[in-house]
Amino acid sequence: MKIAVSIGDLNGIGIEIALRSHERVKEVCHPIYMIDPTMLSQAAGKLGLGIPEGFETVPEVGETFDIRPGEVDAKSGAYAWASFLQAIDYAKTGQADTITTLPIHKKAWELAGVTYKGHTDALAGIFGREAIMMIGCEKLFTALYTHHIPLREVPTQIETKRLSDFLITLYEEIKEEKIGVLGLNPHAGDHGVLGEEERMIEAAIEIANAHLLEDIFVGPLVPDTAFTPHVREHIRYYVCMYHDQGLIPVKTLYFDEGINVSLNLPVIRTSVDHGTAFDKAYKNAPLSTRSYENAIKEAVRLATKKRHFKI
Repeated sequence: MKIAVSIGDLNGIGIEIALRSHERVKEVCHPIYMIDPTMLSQAAGKLGLGIPEGFETVPEVGETFDIRPGEVDAKSGAYAWASFLQAIDYAKTGQADTITTLPIHKKAWELAGVTYKGHTDALAGIFGREAIMMIGCEKLFTALYTHHIPLREVPTQIETKRLSDFLITLYEEIKEEKIGVLGLNPHAGDHGVLGEEERMIEAAIEIANAHLLEDIFVGPLVPDTAFTPHVREHIRYYVCMYHDQGLIPVKTLYFDEGINVSLNLPVIRTSVDHGTAFDKAYKNAPLSTRSYENAIKEAVRLATKKRHFKI
């Protein structure tokens, strides 16, 4: 399994994570790092790290520059963008099976003239399809029905047809046997006493299950009890109605392990669920590599699963 690794902002911690994780990562896949030998040598030198055997790079990515640890820089942003585009190209042309992205700095992208706000936004724009954002780890994943919109707009987005389409698409992407769907309101609306949105959520679940000829989706679940240990014994994938409803449980329970997955696209993309950590860059500070390694493992799992269901 070949994975194109977009190297992220080289002024941040991404390259150090890639170097320190390589020996473990290569046990589960064949990573190809979207960084050229010149920039790799400069980064490794600044870190005082050797370049691991078999750390495969590409001949050219973008304009080389002087790494400035911990600084927001247009040149670093431009290189991160070029690295990301090359990873997409590798996946589109069959040179890689999936993409895993290391963290970028959104302001650096902006300074470099990139109009997208992040990886998910860019993927949706490049492929002309609405990406599904899923956050979590092997023990708990939450798929976000809405994500980066104001909370007051969330109820207006809950429509039976749109939500049922979302549920069906999510199932086709992850092929899980049981997926919980959260209600929007306290007590999941309490039979309409605290809100009507759950009636549409319930209808969407019925439509999706009828389409799939199986009771895959359950709910609407009461949000304040949906993530208790008893429920999570039976369900580890959830659909959440808005951003914080899904991210709070994941980050509370599995902060260092969480990853970001982009679904409903022609390519599989997984990512770390943390930022560039400029305050720790090139300081040999303690770094957790669990998110990155989990992102690699999930990319392999999803690609393997997709191949299986295509047969």
